[in-house]
Amino acid sequence: MQFLQAEEPSLPPWKVLVVDDEPDVHTVTRLTLSRFRLDGRSLQFLNAYSGAEARKMLSEHQDIALIFLDVVMETETAGLDVVRWLRGEMGNTFTRIVLRTGQPGQAPEESVIVEYDINDYKEKTELDRKKLFTTTFAALRAYRDIMEVEQAHRFQLSYREGLERVIDASAHIFRQRNLHDFAQGLLQQVVALLQLEHSMLLRVRGASGIQGADRYEILARLGDEEQATEAFDTVLLEQLDATCVNKISHLYGDTFIGYFPNRSGKTSLLVLQGVHDVSEIDAKLLEVFSSGVAIAFDNILLNQEISDTQGELIMRLGDVVESRSHEAGNHVRRMSEISYMIALQSGMDPEEAMILRQAAPMHDIGKIATPDAVLLKPGKLDADEWEIMKQHPEVGMSILAGSQRPILKASAIIAHQHHERYDGHGYPQGLAGEDIHPFARIVAVADVFDALIQKRVYKPAWPVDQVLQHMQSAAGAHLDPYYVNILIENVDKALEINSRYPD
Repeated sequence: MQFLQAEEPSLPPWKVLVVDDEPDVHTVTRLTLSRFRLDGRSLQFLNAYSGAEARKMLSEHQDIALIFLDVVMETETAGLDVVRWLRGEMGNTFTRIVLRTGQPGQAPEESVIVEYDINDYKEKTELDRKKLFTTTFAALRAYRDIMEVEQAHRFQLSYREGLERVIDASAHIFRQRNLHDFAQGLLQQVVALLQLEHSMLLRVRGASGIQGADRYEILARLGDEEQATEAFDTVLLEQLDATCVNKISHLYGDTFIGYFPNRSGKTSLLVLQGVHDVSEIDAKLLEVFSSGVAIAFDNILLNQEISDTQGELIMRLGDVVESRSHEAGNHVRRMSEISYMIALQSGMDPEEAMILRQAAPMHDIGKIATPDAVLLKPGKLDADEWEIMKQHPEVGMSILAGSQRPILKASAIIAHQHHERYDGHGYPQGLAGEDIHPFARIVAVADVFDALIQKRVYKPAWPVDQVLQHMQSAAGAHLDPYYVNILIENVDKALEINSRYPD
């Protein structure tokens, strides 16, 4: 990641503050040290003529390396008061202080050295050119070494804190169960690490050269929404092209494009904008964090493939059952999506709602054991036939019971309880109210809505107003009124699902 490092800027001069109420002292000090250099850095002189001005100057400049400080100015202890304020109230223990006095009797050397945190004590008469030079050299060298130690300490603390953030971020993104959630989590954590604002995570849709924006899929994006339509400008496409051809992460000006291939043959690209000032420690953190991205994508893609396969098998098995009973072609898909919508709108945890979405198509799996003479009878069922029909929830439960897989466990509950009624007059257990699992109560609402809004062989499609009126009349009796209200409040979403999956 060395390409992330900015060019090392020229070092600024050492800041030296001269505090003395005699202007000539300032002039002589500046002239005497005009050619001074340490590590190739010259001196920048700041001037204060009283203790009050010194405090103001020290408050405005946090990087003053050396102070030549007079003792007696507006008061007999003005200089010593500055020392006490700087070391105590300001907590500055780094700046070197050379106490320089023309009245040593006012501030005896031994007592001042013992009582005040100063680094040198000089009488003005003894500071000739040579002594001034050596005193300045020693003080600045001490300041330099102290700051290097402090910088190393801060780097160590920052790196440790950064690694903790990396670990927390990694734990967060590895908890995600689908590719888009993972991508959004990954992007948020990287942006948090580097304190950037505009970023996106892409997936290359093909293995060959990029021909246009359609070759990419945006998995996650952070930044200004109005810039979303400009995500793939000509310059960025050229940079993405070059990155995919070279198969290596690269920094283009202030845009970093990370290249993360995986074993599945697919490639993910991380686009970070505004990285021209990424520090050395952030570069190391990004490198540590990014090292696990390819493995994470492999795991997520594998989990997604397993989940998609499982969901497809459940959906197809639900289709088989529904087609056997001559239900509408896309009934299980609509009912599954409407159940998912109701669950999310009710505030259900998204992962739990997703389990419901995948399990809902199995609600009538028990009908697979119902005889054709009963299941396909065109007329009304007699009492014995109705008892046979009412067995399908128990049969469905017996087919699915015993599995520890979340989707199959949810499917077993739904299959067993979706014919229970909120008033307790349902079957097979006669459960009532909240004794019925929320999954089953939601599926019941979605199932009734779809049965009424769609045309069936035995009835025409009902108008929306009539469907909602019936749902309201069934609330509190057949159906849970809470979930009925959620459906009614979001009927536009339910109708959109119906239009998306027509028969």
